[in-house]
Amino acid sequence: MHIHEHKLDDARQLPSPNCDARPDPEDIALLVIHCISLPPDQFGGAFIDQLFCNNLNPDAHPYFQEIHQLKVSAHLLIRREGEVVQYVPFDQRAWHAGVSCFQGRERCNDYSIGIELEGSVNQAYTDSQYQSLIEISRLLLLYYPRLTPERIAGHSEIAPGRKADPGPWFDWQRYRKGLSEAKG
Repeated sequence: MHIHEHKLDDARQLPSPNCDARPDPEDIALLVIHCISLPPDQFGGAFIDQLFCNNLNPDAHPYFQEIHQLKVSAHLLIRREGEVVQYVPFDQRAWHAGVSCFQGRERCNDYSIGIELEGSVNQAYTDSQYQSLIEISRLLLLYYPRLTPERIAGHSEIAPGRKADPGPWFDWQRYRKGLSEAKG
């Protein structure tokens, strides 16, 4: 797996219109981990892709009536089986964090990379997702020098009280251990 022109070469590329230029493209200094499932607590299908590409059918599920007009995206989605979808190149600003603050610095979208895990705050993540997330995170830490293990946060950390993801089932200890282990 490699990064070429701010894109993961192994990811399925599905460009989202919900992005724009970063104020400083060199200032990539935070990695934010999220989770998403559409409909809530259900996995599979194309609904996440449709939401991030502004073509979610509001009649496909009652919940979609509430969200189909949102203009949101993430840089990456890691599906349950480990497949990676890239919606926004890393040098662009994806619209994933909303109102947010990390270590006193607001507007996290300006300087962060957002990774969505297909999941729920109510369920455990898969081994395949941890494997993909760890591999991608290691690569990002090498490619973007302002990113460090200390500059990785959950959405709940940068938007406390507003967001709960990736939730209590996300195994931060497993993830951080995976980041620190020598690649074998």
